[in-house]
Amino acid sequence: MNLVQVLLREHSKAMSDKVVSYVGSDSRRFAELVRIYLAGPYRVTQRAAWPLSHCVELHPSLLRPHFKNILRAVQAPGIHDAVKRNTVRMFQFIDIPRAYQGDVAAVCFKFLMNPKEPIAVRVFSMTVLANLAKLLPDLQGELRIVIEDQLPYSSPGFMSRAKKVLKNLNTWAG
Repeated sequence: MNLVQVLLREHSKAMSDKVVSYVGSDSRRFAELVRIYLAGPYRVTQRAAWPLSHCVELHPSLLRPHFKNILRAVQAPGIHDAVKRNTVRMFQFIDIPRAYQGDVAAVCFKFLMNPKEPIAVRVFSMTVLANLAKLLPDLQGELRIVIEDQLPYSSPGFMSRAKKVLKNLNTWAG
């Protein structure tokens, strides 16, 4: 399958499902999808991000050898919101490698605290931070403060996720 052609043909759930099915748990096919995602151009990267995140949801271990490059990509200036959204979404489904936990936390706090970021990017960032806070209790207080500061100005989707995260933070602290 020519992944670039498939990605450029259409942007739909059917296309994403086709790519996810093709990649399956095959690390070589996943590496090809990651290469396409990282290489661009922007339209291809944007379209590759959706099936890539679903591949990681189904087979989290596939991301491990590519984690450093994916993390670098999500921090690039001017990246498309879809890339941010799907990359941070991927991070929800994996155990963040210890060596990158601080970098991931910094990226996610940056996204979470920026009111100009789309709600999905902020909400996925909140979940990634909550997952990290479970492992790194020092993050719990900072995450709680950031979430509580934003609650009065938040959307219903943000508020719903925030309540769940705050409840978990209170349980872990108790």
